[in-house]
Amino acid sequence: MTLELLLAQADERPAAPGQGLKMETLQRAPRPQAVELPDDLWDATKDPNDLPAQRWGLVVPEGREGDRLLALVEPLRRLRQASQGGAPVELYRVPSVMDGAFAAEWKKEVFRDETMSERNRPRYLLLLGDLHQVPLELQQALTTDAFVGRLAFASDAGYEAYVEKVLRWEGEAAREASARMLFYTSRDRTPATEMGHDMLIAPSVAACRERQQLDDFPAADILELGGEGAVSIEELLSHAERPGPGVLFTLSHGRGRPSGGWGKPEERLAHQGELLLPDGRFLPAEALASRPFLPGGVWFSFACFSAGTPSRSSYTHWLRQLPTSDPNARRGLEALPQQGERPFIAALPQAALANPNGPLAVMGHVDLAWSCGFNDRGRRTTSRFIELLRALAQGSRAGVALSTLLQFLNEASSELATLYNQEQMDLMDGRPSSVTPADKARLWMQRQDLANYILLGDPAVRLSLASRRVEVEPAVPEPAWDEQEALRRLLGPQFRSTPR
Repeated sequence: MTLELLLAQADERPAAPGQGLKMETLQRAPRPQAVELPDDLWDATKDPNDLPAQRWGLVVPEGREGDRLLALVEPLRRLRQASQGGAPVELYRVPSVMDGAFAAEWKKEVFRDETMSERNRPRYLLLLGDLHQVPLELQQALTTDAFVGRLAFASDAGYEAYVEKVLRWEGEAAREASARMLFYTSRDRTPATEMGHDMLIAPSVAACRERQQLDDFPAADILELGGEGAVSIEELLSHAERPGPGVLFTLSHGRGRPSGGWGKPEERLAHQGELLLPDGRFLPAEALASRPFLPGGVWFSFACFSAGTPSRSSYTHWLRQLPTSDPNARRGLEALPQQGERPFIAALPQAALANPNGPLAVMGHVDLAWSCGFNDRGRRTTSRFIELLRALAQGSRAGVALSTLLQFLNEASSELATLYNQEQMDLMDGRPSSVTPADKARLWMQRQDLANYILLGDPAVRLSLASRRVEVEPAVPEPAWDEQEALRRLLGPQFRSTPR
């Protein structure tokens, strides 16, 4: 078995067959920092999709920059406050620099402030600003038990366009009863994408169709592109531009640093994370800026840096121990953030979210993406992705849907902590360790990979479906207050719900 990297340098093809990292290299992985597992902050008997019960809040940078961003999303804040029955939207202001330990401490001391009623603590949190304004470390710390999303745009117009799009979709009457599911593999004949197709995309399509026949997956259509070979970008975009609620799941290489480095910092911000297409070109942000692309939908992008680039990679210590003669190790090292480079949200999802006819949410990686995300020692792990797609198709909010995947992060963290504890107990008792380096390495890699999934967009958005079939058993009746009524009260009698 090899570990494949979903990364393409800007000036050369991805790794050739047989050049993946040996699984044994993971035994050099460092011990992770202690992980704080989630507490029961919210009433587990309540519907997680129930906004009045779970509440919605904002996290912004300190100072004037936070004030500016708040003003840009004020219509969305008013809508969410109305949607939660008029309860005030909680606001958190944070410093621009946090490491993992600081973020965990902030979460414990500020977000979990004992003086706040648990009923008022928001489970939905929207972060405003790029990664150098609101740290990625905070988003990752909060995501272990809250529903967290982020809005980050290079211009004020991006924030305004996204807010207008959300209000428009939530204000119009839904006409479609079921969502479309579109799967795309960029078949570029490399081991990573071929493995991804065979172990993730194709089995996911088959499983979704099977569950659809059993009335356990409410999708109007399940379509795979790239199943028989390379599919042009025009064909992908033509399918993605169809109106109506839809989910797009793509698997590809993500664009990394050229072998000679980026010519200018602006080039890195504009191009890193672009999707490599089968013909060797990259999908640029401009291609999704104005053309209809998954209007009102959700895009899940499996690729290196598909959501953004951190200030420091989770894999830095491990990769620096590997020989640079190994192609995947060299590629990973060259793609790592350099000293002084700022972290950022990728331009491609920014363009899609700012597009008035684009998706409401994007899910992707903020670091290197590896084949261990769907291949655990030869065993497929597709069910975790299928549950995410099923949640979206049933009408769950985007943050709730992503949490079905991130629950495996908590499981991996808990199991890894157990292994280290067992190792120490064996040592204290003077007996050989029953824990193998391979087991620790496998869990370390899974944990790092899962921790690097983030949601871009408001975590409270969901597909516009006429009949939502979210399978929950709330302890109290559904509130009579719904989002369209909230919008009517917000905008006044001149508002009319009009079908698309």
